[in-house]
Amino acid sequence: MTVTARTIRQTAAQAITRYLLNQYIEIDGVETRICGGGFGIFGHGNVPCLGEALYPHIDTMPLYRGQNEQSMGFAAAAYAKYHLRRRFMFCTASAGPGTANLLTAAALAHANRLPLLMLCGDTFLTRLPDPVLQQLEHFGNPTLGVNDAFKAVSRFWDRITHPAQVIQSLPAALATMLDPADCGPAFIALPQDVQGWAYDYPESFFDRRVHRIRRQAPDMAEVAEAAALLAGAARPMIIAGGGVQYSGAVAELTAFAEAHGIPVVETIAGRANLLATHPLNIGPIGVTGSDSANAIAEQADVVLAVGTRLQDFTTGSWTAFAGDARLIGLNVGRHDAMKHLSLPVVGDAKLALTALGRALGGYRAPEGWTRSAQGERRTWDAYVAENVAHGNRPNSYAQAIGVVNALCDPRDRVVTAAGGLPAEVTANWRTLDVGTVDVEFGFSCMGYEIAGGWGARIAQAEGEADKDTIVLVGDGSYLLMNSDIYSSVLTQKKLIILVLDNGGFAVINKLQNNTGQDSFNNLIADCPTVPEPFAVDFEAHARSMGADAVTVANPTELGAAFTRAKASDKTTVIVMQVDAYEGWTTGGHAWWEVGTPQTSDNANVRAKHAEIEATRAKQRQGV
Repeated sequence: MTVTARTIRQTAAQAITRYLLNQYIEIDGVETRICGGGFGIFGHGNVPCLGEALYPHIDTMPLYRGQNEQSMGFAAAAYAKYHLRRRFMFCTASAGPGTANLLTAAALAHANRLPLLMLCGDTFLTRLPDPVLQQLEHFGNPTLGVNDAFKAVSRFWDRITHPAQVIQSLPAALATMLDPADCGPAFIALPQDVQGWAYDYPESFFDRRVHRIRRQAPDMAEVAEAAALLAGAARPMIIAGGGVQYSGAVAELTAFAEAHGIPVVETIAGRANLLATHPLNIGPIGVTGSDSANAIAEQADVVLAVGTRLQDFTTGSWTAFAGDARLIGLNVGRHDAMKHLSLPVVGDAKLALTALGRALGGYRAPEGWTRSAQGERRTWDAYVAENVAHGNRPNSYAQAIGVVNALCDPRDRVVTAAGGLPAEVTANWRTLDVGTVDVEFGFSCMGYEIAGGWGARIAQAEGEADKDTIVLVGDGSYLLMNSDIYSSVLTQKKLIILVLDNGGFAVINKLQNNTGQDSFNNLIADCPTVPEPFAVDFEAHARSMGADAVTVANPTELGAAFTRAKASDKTTVIVMQVDAYEGWTTGGHAWWEVGTPQTSDNANVRAKHAEIEATRAKQRQGV
């Protein structure tokens, strides 16, 4: 006897919405919808059909109106970071330029291995009205369009050419976004006609489903080999990356380090794995790191890299380690576990650290090595304490960081991104609680700061509404993307935003000077096309978007303003000028490879090129 499956007739857009509404994940024993909602800007490419599909569910799947598609993607990325990749937001944009604006955000999510679902309008499948508004025509390939550009910045890419394809495509996209090794953005192109085409979907496709993040057990042969290498180490070191937090393995990392007395250093993404006061936390490593972490990295004979992709700011462009140091790559992603011929342990950090600890038995790092590392950290702590102090020198990023660090709640979340602030926060911020620091430096996107703060606050408000999201942003990034100040006020998602104004792109001006060049086109005062430089009134600008705002003259006034902002229930913008030349954190840096001219008429440029190249001898050649 033939049993006919029950079906329900839905448009492709309605089916996508209905499916997302019924996907759940178990987090700490509680079942929660995976998709926290979306960010959207409607246009002709998505409002008629996808807009119609979303409207009946505005109470259960909130859609936040964006001001800019790129900033929507940044906000969604920050939301996913807060939830440790266990929840995500979708972004919907119209066809053409609206969708194209998401490219940078997709690249950010890809570089940072973050789940982001993009539901974007596309040209008509029938091609009957072609060429339509905002359509790019490729004369030799009519299937090629703007949306194909996302193939380079997506982990999953599809174009829905028939509504039945949703049955296969959407679960595949979700599986990618929830996969610990392949996690990243998913892009689904939705032709404008196909969005509205109806299909008889099996009702079972929309059944409530509860998902769990897969935990991949390590291969025990790899664990045994890694344990044997570590057991013979005289100067072992652990690099703790962002993957430690995504695995929920902070407790296992801490227990492993304590059981074996191994010093721990942190990457930028792993900046809040251990509290600042933990005796085995030796500090952040690399170009934006600490003298303490970099000192032990130079001496370590075995380096256990946990949950890190070992990007150049972590490795000092691969000059941070001794030439004969052996690396163990403990990572859920095979690609990351095997970098520079690391001995790989491919598996979930929580499971793999536990297994490695058992295999390592009673081994402990030599006490002299651990004591030496802790001594380096004490010296670094003293440097930071002096660096963030204020009263007898120009205002600086470090001073502002010190003020906020001293006054914030341990569970407040600090967000920053491109420019000089990632280095200054990484070096000077003293972690008060686990997982409270979001320094976006995977793709180093200017403009992430305020947009990411808004997305982080949306997530924070779901479970820690009494805490604050604190954004540190320079004047350059502020001018690039600031409209989500308005978004935060509109949606009553309070932010505390510090705008630290140094008169332009000061950190790149510093790099320009450090490579022997004169200041040119970075600080506003040094732009030859600017006859009469002047400063932006950031306070008035922020007030125009509905925020409370104040300009302060020094760190003491900043502290008072920050305390008032903490007590307020409204977004507050605090503006302070900082010096473009003095006050940078000079300690803690490792070599960083940048392209410099091999020949120049400028003697200073030639000298700096020779100075920079002299350090290349320390660079590991891929092994």
